[in-house]
Amino acid sequence: MMRIDIHKLLKLLAFNEQDPLLFNSAFFLIFFGFFLTAYLLFQKNRNTRIYFLTLFSLYFFYKTCGWYVGFILLAAVVDFNISKIIYETTSKHARKVLITLSILLNVGLLFYFKYTNFFIDIINDVSQQQLHPLKLLLPVGISFYTFENVSYTVDVYRREIKPVDRFIDYLFFLSFFPKLMMGPIVRAADFLPQIEKKPFVTDEQLGQGLYLITAGIIKKVVISDYINANYVMYIFDNPSAHTGLECLLAVYAYAMVIYCDFSGYSDMARGMAKWIGFEINLNFLSPYQSSSITEFWRRWHISLSSWLRDYIYIPLGGNRSGYFNTYRNLFITMLIGGFWHGASWNFIFWGALHGAALALHKLQKDYERKPLLVIPYSPKVTKFINKILVDLPVFTVPYSPALTKMLKVMATFHFVCLGWIFFRCNSFADSWTFINQIFSHFNIAVLPQLVANYANVIMMLWLGFLLHSITSPTELEYQKFLTKLSTPLKIVYLFAAIYLAIQFKQADVIKPIYLQF
Repeated sequence: MMRIDIHKLLKLLAFNEQDPLLFNSAFFLIFFGFFLTAYLLFQKNRNTRIYFLTLFSLYFFYKTCGWYVGFILLAAVVDFNISKIIYETTSKHARKVLITLSILLNVGLLFYFKYTNFFIDIINDVSQQQLHPLKLLLPVGISFYTFENVSYTVDVYRREIKPVDRFIDYLFFLSFFPKLMMGPIVRAADFLPQIEKKPFVTDEQLGQGLYLITAGIIKKVVISDYINANYVMYIFDNPSAHTGLECLLAVYAYAMVIYCDFSGYSDMARGMAKWIGFEINLNFLSPYQSSSITEFWRRWHISLSSWLRDYIYIPLGGNRSGYFNTYRNLFITMLIGGFWHGASWNFIFWGALHGAALALHKLQKDYERKPLLVIPYSPKVTKFINKILVDLPVFTVPYSPALTKMLKVMATFHFVCLGWIFFRCNSFADSWTFINQIFSHFNIAVLPQLVANYANVIMMLWLGFLLHSITSPTELEYQKFLTKLSTPLKIVYLFAAIYLAIQFKQADVIKPIYLQF
């Protein structure tokens, strides 16, 4: 009898490909509870605390992706040592060789797992070869910790930070479990100084953590998973079988699914970090309230957009080399950002779409400051064309700034939704089929039936947009309210959110969308 129990326990603690350990699983909540209890025993001693957190993070990663945990260990060893050599080397040439080597090793490993089969397909299409795709599985989180590795070594190379002295500190930074799988992408300069601080969790952090964890659970499990399983997957898997109205609702639904899925997971990551005494950066700030595509990328996946700005856009030249080069750099940066998301023409087109939009918005802002287009001997035509370039894209309504902003927000949101079609569809052809259904087979007559059949989905969709519309001051006030609750009431509040999530949890495990990246 004892052997059976031990066998079951070992099986439960081992990696299960069919049931990976995710924040939205019931087992993880129990797992995290045991972790917090043990952490209280080790937190006072600096070294014990770091070793315990690192080992727990690596075990958590093992439970999520199996022996691929070895890649994060390899990445940590390589970049820890290269960065130290870079910092100690005075030769400019040697430093450039070393930083190039570091980037090639990091990006090369990512490229091998993520893009090899994509380029094999391209070679087969172009040359009529019959190369067989490799049987590769993408290691979980590799895109995120690769970017963290690159930013660390580049920052050391730029002399913006000093490399850490101890390997365990760097491994802890890289493997810190709340942000390991799906971000946010954390900068070493923001995280490493926190290691030296004495672990002291304030009442504010407890309240903020409680708010973020419970909000994340509701976003991910209650809203995103429900809408995804009961409507979005059904429509996107076969768009040609549905009317344009059904497809349009699916676009709006997916916009909320991906927001609640990713921001919910980010919220949980930030909340758990706060409960351990660490701060990781905000990753979403009500992005669908943006009135321009530029503002959208300041609010959506903030850690990625800032990384792309600092390590791709600015090194390309940023806005320092004239108008055309600025627009080109914006386009290239977003093209790379699209390709980062996945080896697919859909992601490349999605990145190009956003890159073109950012470039056009920058062009429009440049025209506002100084009209660039001049038609010789025709000031009226010049004025007319410049007015179109300045005014039309922003939907300016005379004497009504509120209505003007609302139109801008709606235009930006619908452009983002257009991009989500390519982001979500299974193929490039399906994306155009989806768009064709909306514009060519829009049957308003099915509206009553659609509302009747998917009333719960529509209700969840409205709930998602309602939560999204909550302002930052309101969130802060609610966090203060939670902070003031007694410990028993905090526990009741947490378990109420978990109970609610259990009631809405889908039969099949719905993995986080960004887990694939």
